[in-house]
Amino acid sequence: MRIIEAEEVRRGLPWDALEAGLERMFREGCEAPLRHRHPLPQPDAPEGMLLLMPAWELPGTPGRRHSGVKIVHVLPGNGARGLPAVQASYLLSDAGTGEALALLDGGELTDRRTAAASTLAGRFLARPDSRRLLVLGAGRVGAALAEAWCARFPIAEVAIWSRRAEPAAALAARLASHGLPARAAATPDPRGFDIVSTATLSEVPLVRGAEVDPGTHVDLVGTFRPTMRESDSALLARATLVVDTRAGGLAEAGDVVQAIAEGAITEAHVAADLAQLCRGQHPGRQDAREVTVFKSVGWAGEDLAAAILACRAA
Repeated sequence: MRIIEAEEVRRGLPWDALEAGLERMFREGCEAPLRHRHPLPQPDAPEGMLLLMPAWELPGTPGRRHSGVKIVHVLPGNGARGLPAVQASYLLSDAGTGEALALLDGGELTDRRTAAASTLAGRFLARPDSRRLLVLGAGRVGAALAEAWCARFPIAEVAIWSRRAEPAAALAARLASHGLPARAAATPDPRGFDIVSTATLSEVPLVRGAEVDPGTHVDLVGTFRPTMRESDSALLARATLVVDTRAGGLAEAGDVVQAIAEGAITEAHVAADLAQLCRGQHPGRQDAREVTVFKSVGWAGEDLAAAILACRAA
C-alpha cells in the first residue's frame, strides 16, 4: 500500500485535471451514501465528531473499480493545542478484491476537491468574464478557493475577509507572494464583486440577498450542518439555486434547510444538482444579470475521484 503525503497529493491534483475528474464522476455517478456522523466526547474540550465518507465505483466502470472511505476527525479543542481542528485520511482500495491501494493525506485531498467542485459549478453558473472575487474565510479551504478561482477565471482582484483581520492579511500576503492579486477586505460586503466564495463555519448569515448585485455568483462552501448558514433566506429566494447533491443539500445544508423552514423557498426551488449540470440536464446561468448560488456540503464521490487521480499521478 502506498502512502501519499500532502505535498504529493497537491502535485497530483492540478486544478484542470482535478476539475475534469470531478466532472466525470458527477456525470457517470458512483455509490456514495450520506456521511456517517458520530459524536466524539472529549474530557477537557468541546465535543468532537467522527465522520466516515464511503464511496465506490459502479459495476461496469471502465478500468479497475475503486472504493474508498475518508475518515475525518473534527476536534474544535485542537486550536488550543496548536493543531488543525480537522484531521483526515483517505483509504483507497480495489473494489473487486478489497486490496488497499493507498493511504492519502485527507486534508489536502479535501481542500482541493472542495475548491475544484466550486469552480466546476462556476463554469456553469458564474459569468465567464468574472474578474472580482471575494473570499470569506482565511483558512485552508479559503486559500484553495482563491487559487482555484484564479486558475479557472480571469480574476484581477481577490479580496480576503475573516472575522479576525490578522488571518485575512496573512493569507492575502501569502497569495500575493505567489503572484495572485490578493488583498485583505475590511468587511464581508459582497457589493461590487462578481464571485463571492464563502469558507467559514458561521451560524449566522454573512451574505445577504439585498446586498448582492445582479449578475453575481455566490459559492457557499463552509457550512455542513443544518444549524450552520452563511447566507440569508432572501439570497436563496432570489437566486437560481444549485446544490452538489440533492440528498446532501436538503439534509445537511443549513442555508437551504433554514430557508425552507422559514418559508422563503420550498424544495422545488433547488433548480438542479451538480450532476444535472454536468450531464447537460440543466443549462446553468441563462442571463448576465441572473444571481446564482451553488451550495455544497461535500460528496464522497468527489473524494473518490480525487484519490484515484492522485494515486495514478503518484
